[in-house]
Amino acid sequence: MRAASSESFSRSVYDAVIVGGGHNGLVAAAYLARAGRSVLVLERLGNTGGAAVSTRPFAGVDARLSRYSYLVSLLPGSIVRDLGLSFSVRKRTVSSYTPVVRDGRATGLLVGGEGTRESFAALTGSDREYTAWEQFYDRTRQVAERVFPTLTEPLPTRQELRERVGDETAWRTLFEEPIGAVIEENFADDLVRGVVLTDALIGTFADAHDPSLVQNRCFLYHVIGGGTGDWDVPVGGMGALTDALAEAARSAGAEIVTGHEAIRIETDGTAAEVAFRTDDGEGTVAARKVLVNASPQALSALLGEPAPAPAEGAQLKVNMLLRRLPRLRDSSVDPRQAFSGTFHISEGYGQLAAAYAQAAAGRLPEAPPSEIYCHSLTDPSILGPELAAQGYQTLTLFGLHTPAPLFTEAPDATRDALLKATLAELDAHLDEPISDCLALDEAGRPCIEAKTPLDLEHDLRLPGGHIFHRDLAFPWAEDSTGRWGVETGHANVLLCGAGAVRGGGVSGIPGHNAAMAALGR
Repeated sequence: MRAASSESFSRSVYDAVIVGGGHNGLVAAAYLARAGRSVLVLERLGNTGGAAVSTRPFAGVDARLSRYSYLVSLLPGSIVRDLGLSFSVRKRTVSSYTPVVRDGRATGLLVGGEGTRESFAALTGSDREYTAWEQFYDRTRQVAERVFPTLTEPLPTRQELRERVGDETAWRTLFEEPIGAVIEENFADDLVRGVVLTDALIGTFADAHDPSLVQNRCFLYHVIGGGTGDWDVPVGGMGALTDALAEAARSAGAEIVTGHEAIRIETDGTAAEVAFRTDDGEGTVAARKVLVNASPQALSALLGEPAPAPAEGAQLKVNMLLRRLPRLRDSSVDPRQAFSGTFHISEGYGQLAAAYAQAAAGRLPEAPPSEIYCHSLTDPSILGPELAAQGYQTLTLFGLHTPAPLFTEAPDATRDALLKATLAELDAHLDEPISDCLALDEAGRPCIEAKTPLDLEHDLRLPGGHIFHRDLAFPWAEDSTGRWGVETGHANVLLCGAGAVRGGGVSGIPGHNAAMAALGR
């Protein structure tokens, strides 16, 4: 077998070899290199960034879309400052808009900015739901302010976090009882209940009353980001972040090589060797520590150990480019306002429950729930000048309750059927079909692409297409977590991917925490 060339490596032994050049691996590389450690990043693909990349998916069209990951909330400002990143985010002008037809009339709920109270009153007939909304999210903001700073500290115990939260009602409703109970306790309107519940279901296949509380864990991470729960648009697209991280790591002295697939890790707890494969053959590199920016399944395979429980994703990701925003059936709302935030589709509380039940029974949901984001309204820089001048817009759609097993028998046909049904649910609230607004690529094809969990597994090796690598964990220490939540059964091998405790989302937190663990802090 030919030996892969290691001539591009500056040394034969590194203080740290990082497997995977996704955003968490790059964060770890930058921190370690800035601390004076020798660092080598091995990336399987031809580019760094993992799921946090910007691409031009449509041939001949000058639009850079955040192809997989798409919004930022959990990235601590301290990481941006520590690493001197040239990266910023912008606030969306509206939090969300949720269209609905009631009594034969097209209406909706607009949240965020002026008119929110009036929108609640017009939809529900009183101020009760608005008052409940304000009280509920005031409580989650207080939790966010107290919990978010702990994510880049050594793991607290459960009791320490409880004392830090300092609100027994909040603790009970977010950490001990299914989120469905608090939603039903606080809100009466089905649509309002559904909008609240969606934060518990992004990337998570669960019922509102699941006794495992996996939905609570998902909800928690969606409402604590930045201490506010805001989800912001990355300026320049998600690739702007990972490009900045790669530059920060290289500037600090880290070496990054693409086209190098790690295939094996051998370790005695003090020294390690990483075997890798390139187009030229196989080779090895020695390291004092190895940080794995991949899934727990991939980590086990690299170490030759038994695999953890399988993970399954449950989402549909659709990217679109439009010539213009569509007109809405609800004429009281400007499309630019409605699409500025999260545009919820078929996400009433009852609709979400029905979709989950149907998918859990092995069927595609009859009314697939989803939500849409128009990043170009907040950040026009992702469009070429000509497209922006002509009024083109991007749309990102994220569908819920479509678990990976639904696609195993006929993946392409099932994806096409799901996409058709999902767009039909959107069209029900538009005054014109979304297909009439789609831009065309240079070959005259509609600018739309759909990614199922199986596609994400194939493209990015996400286990089962699970965007968090596995179910999220509550952010406290357990017997098996270690000090930082990144430790493994080997003293010099750390997990710095989304499957670490306090992983998931575009945060850099596992990368930061693995670097701190590697530095003995």
